[in-house]
Amino acid sequence: MASDKSLLSAELNADMEEALYEQMLMKAKQEIQSRLPDLPESTQIRPQPGFCIKTRTSKNAKIFINICKSNQIPAPPDLTEQELVSILESDDPSGYRVPMSLGEPHVEVDNNGSGCTAYDIVINSTFFEKIKNNELFREFFITVAMEGLENKYETELSREWRMLKNRKFMGSIFDQNIRTKSKPMIQEMDSKPSQVTVNKPLISEVESSPVKPDYTIVAEPPEGHPSFLVAEISLPKVVLTITMPVHPA
Repeated sequence: MASDKSLLSAELNADMEEALYEQMLMKAKQEIQSRLPDLPESTQIRPQPGFCIKTRTSKNAKIFINICKSNQIPAPPDLTEQELVSILESDDPSGYRVPMSLGEPHVEVDNNGSGCTAYDIVINSTFFEKIKNNELFREFFITVAMEGLENKYETELSREWRMLKNRKFMGSIFDQNIRTKSKPMIQEMDSKPSQVTVNKPLISEVESSPVKPDYTIVAEPPEGHPSFLVAEISLPKVVLTITMPVHPA
């Protein structure tokens, strides 16, 4: 009989500890959600073809960049050519933003039957018309776009490129998921009107992914029946600690 009571007590203690763990995890989750910024919502867009440029990597591999357009990509400020020149020549050209979506590389076959790599870059439709009809804006944008591809995919692209005359895109254009809210970052660049040269990425990419935090659960004290359960949740630049009392058995 005593043995039965002992087993029943052990089962109750185990159930109580499991319930406390679940309660603690729920509280930790609520605390994390209250401290984390709102995750940006995403939407799927179908880019429209614009024009295609051809270049090469530092290893002489052929690269095609499909410049696409969509009204769902935010537009940069509407500047005149002279205003762009003034910004590029200023000491702090951080006020000009170029939102764009950089697609994943996809393998294609060119007209000669050789393999190549293509990228899809999506920009605002109105801004697309500007770079299509204005050489300075086009040179500026393509330089910035190449910098973005190099930084994101750790490659090196030649700045010698040409626009294809008889086709608007290479291969296929894929749908892309973009954030409905973006937090663009503009970094310094150095440039002249006749030759646009970007030292750091001048790009506001509209894609992102949430990061799952790491966490640990420890008992205090570690020996015997614990008085507290402590959860430590590691967040980027934040360490969150939650302590919950444990009722005596």
